[in-house]
Amino acid sequence: MPYTRLHQLLTERQAHPELQPAIEQQIWAEFGCIQAILYTDLAGFSRGVADFGIVHFLQLILESRQLFLPLVHAHQGRFLKEEGDSLLLLFDDPIQAVCCAQAMQHASRRHNVDRPPEQRIDLCLGLGYGQVLRIGQHDVFGEEVNAACKLGEDVAGSGEILLTAATRTALLASMPADALPPLPERAGWPSVYRLRWQ
Repeated sequence: MPYTRLHQLLTERQAHPELQPAIEQQIWAEFGCIQAILYTDLAGFSRGVADFGIVHFLQLILESRQLFLPLVHAHQGRFLKEEGDSLLLLFDDPIQAVCCAQAMQHASRRHNVDRPPEQRIDLCLGLGYGQVLRIGQHDVFGEEVNAACKLGEDVAGSGEILLTAATRTALLASMPADALPPLPERAGWPSVYRLRWQ
């Protein structure tokens, strides 16, 4: 079991400070990989729950999964886990992640045509790319994971796809720089970029 093995290595690292660099290297050797991380969040979820009740929004979460997960699979992505109204998705290729993010926003836009505000699925997306620790099929840890989650949940507005600097760098070989403009700087945040997808 991956978690059992990770726990064993971390316990050894704790017990033997002199071996910490070697054990950390072993952890990265066993669990490290490079991934694109796409984090989704439904805009206005908390406010909507207060107005319309949790059952209404559980229905919207179900609808959003039905709408988006086929697109994830079509773009060779993997659904890792669900956290409330958010999905954590992994891709081997950052271009596939970007194409999936665009497809999800287009699907959201089509879904919302002629729907009242309380039935809309408005999507905020954060995208990271880099070295992570992937623990089997259930969890992933790393700086780019944290950044993607923060961008999707705290920074992106409805209809936005925001990228970390590392993601932008990885995409520049395939996309023009003017399709990935920076956001205005904000205190406490590293560089953030927006994907122009429309």
